[in-house]
Amino acid sequence: MDSSLIITERRGSIEIIRLNRSEKFNALTREMILALSDTFTNLESDADLRALILTGAGDHAFCAGTDINELTQLKEEEAVKVSERGQALCNQIENAAVPVIAAVNGIAAGGGCELALACHIRIASNNARFSLPESKLGIIPGYRGTRRLAREIGSGRAWEMMLTGKTVGAEEALQMGLVNRLTTSDDLLTAAESLAGEIALLAPLAIRACLKAITLGVDLSLAEGLALEAGLFASLFATEDMREGTRAFLEKRAPVFKGA
Repeated sequence: MDSSLIITERRGSIEIIRLNRSEKFNALTREMILALSDTFTNLESDADLRALILTGAGDHAFCAGTDINELTQLKEEEAVKVSERGQALCNQIENAAVPVIAAVNGIAAGGGCELALACHIRIASNNARFSLPESKLGIIPGYRGTRRLAREIGSGRAWEMMLTGKTVGAEEALQMGLVNRLTTSDDLLTAAESLAGEIALLAPLAIRACLKAITLGVDLSLAEGLALEAGLFASLFATEDMREGTRAFLEKRAPVFKGA
C-alpha cells in the first residue's frame, strides 16, 4: 500500500490527516480508502489524542470524490463492496473516540462530500464547494451520504442537492448548516487547529460521551435517546475528571483534566 497517499502530522494532542493526491484533486481510490481506514484504526488506541483534523493536500480540493476510472470498471456485485467499504470508513470517522474536524479547502464532491459529512465539525475556506452530483453519472451517493446530508440540512435541501446535482458554495453551505464556520484558504488549517485546541483543553471522557450521545442518539427513539443520555451523564460521576472540573469551578481556577 502506498503510504504517501495519506499523510499524518502530529501537533501536540492533535493529529492532522491529509489526503495526498492533489494532482487528482485528492480523488479517492480503493487504496486510499483502505489507507485512511487503517490510519483511523491505528489512532484508536492513542490515549494522548484529543482531536483529529481531516483535510486535503493543495489549495483546490478537499476531495473530488471516488476516482471515476475505478467506478467505470465495476459490476453490480463489485459496486456493493465499494459502497460497503466507503460506508465503513465514514462510519469509522463518525464513531471516532475524539472529535474529527473537516478542514475543507476547495472541492468536496461525491465521496469527498460524504467524508466531510462523516466528520463531527466542518470548517470551510471561502472557496469551498460542496456537491453530491452522482445523479449526473447515473448513480447515487453510496457512502451513507443520502442519510447524513438529510440529517444535517433537512430532507428538502438534501433532495434538491442530490436530485439536481447542484454545487453549493461556501456561503450557502454556511447558511444551510452544512458547515460550522468559514475562513480564508490561508487561515483554514490555523482555524481548525484553534478549534481542536479548544476541545483538547476540556475533559476527554466528557467529550467522548458527548460524541456517543449524539452519534448514537440520532438513530434511537426519544425514550431510548434520553436513557442513553442519562446513562452517559451518570457514568461521568465516577471519573476523576468530573471531580477535578467541579473543584476547579468552585476554586475559580482552570481545570487540569487527565482523561480518568
